[in-house]
Amino acid sequence: MIIDHIGLAVSDYEKSKEFFCKALSPLGIVLVTEKHGWAGLGKNGKPEFWFGIHSAAQRPLHIAFLADSPRQVDAFYEAALAAGGTDNGPPGIREFYHPNYYGAFVLGPDGHNVEAVCHEPEPHEVAATICWLASEDCSFATGAVFDISGGRATY
Repeated sequence: MIIDHIGLAVSDYEKSKEFFCKALSPLGIVLVTEKHGWAGLGKNGKPEFWFGIHSAAQRPLHIAFLADSPRQVDAFYEAALAAGGTDNGPPGIREFYHPNYYGAFVLGPDGHNVEAVCHEPEPHEVAATICWLASEDCSFATGAVFDISGGRATY
């Protein structure tokens, strides 16, 4: 990330804390600290996203959080809606950004457009069969993996 941290003014600290903690939890982002009326959320003990009460809440801001997979984006979206967020764009590919841009958008308590985005393609599951070959007397055994995706077997 090119930014060390960001601070966001909110109108209701407790409501915002409940929303962001629940919405960002599927992304591995947790409450790291609370100091002087501000909450710091982040990963690995480093608060990078801060919010707290200020004289005026900024409106609206767009904040995008990086997800490790499209499944995390989906989980963020469901958690954010359950935490009281409003749908602002369901999970899906946004090809106008780039072919692998998978994002979901939710409006938070102060109307901020909160997004989770994954830039990696969805990993394709490989259909495979593991076969064990053994000698008649079982004096040796070997294994092989056969990839049966695409209608043909390879090993």
